[in-house]
Amino acid sequence: MKFPKILLLITSILLFSCNDQKAKPFESIAPKEFAEKIKTTENPQILDVRTPEEFGSEHIDNAVNVNWNSDDFTAKAESYDKSKPVFVYCLSGGRSKKAAAKLQELGFTTIYELDGGFLNWSEEGLSNPSKAQVGMTMNDFNDLLNTDKKVLVDFYAEWCGPCKQMEPYMLKMQKEMADKVVIIRIDVDKNKSLAATMKITSLPTILIYENKAVQKKIIGLTSEQNLKEQLQ
Repeated sequence: MKFPKILLLITSILLFSCNDQKAKPFESIAPKEFAEKIKTTENPQILDVRTPEEFGSEHIDNAVNVNWNSDDFTAKAESYDKSKPVFVYCLSGGRSKKAAAKLQELGFTTIYELDGGFLNWSEEGLSNPSKAQVGMTMNDFNDLLNTDKKVLVDFYAEWCGPCKQMEPYMLKMQKEMADKVVIIRIDVDKNKSLAATMKITSLPTILIYENKAVQKKIIGLTSEQNLKEQLQ
């Protein structure tokens, strides 16, 4: 009669042991805390999960490029030490959160994800000072608003799926509505400083100006019809 009790005890111990070995959920942390943890970690594993082009323009010191959108992301990630902390970031946080979840699935025990991505990192002044100004300045941007027409500014990136979906009708509207609206498309990868200053952390982001003041802000995928309605 004692056997079932012993079996139950052993089963409970095994279940507790299995649950205890599961990887902890990844932690999204602010830029300064992210930088401090990197500083206090011996030989930190820093994964920049953006595209090679993004990585090549500017990246966190000692980071390695492991492109989230590549077919070999998992294979490359598996080459890192799962028992040691791993630091993950992208441009604004979308890809890094997916990558961090995948690393957790692969068994990494301590995962730190940069909240807000490289844009937030730059905004906090943590970029290399010699590369701090990337792309147009705020003065350049303000000059684009010097018009009596309404101005629609489309912040996008080449790697952004919704941005690619919107591109055909954005370009069409740019021509068809030129007499009433100035439509400007700004690649955030080529204008990092401007995007950081304007706190553009999600893509696509549409800003509609009238008399140099923001009248409407649209974040995420939206239709051609909705954009036209917003411009009326």
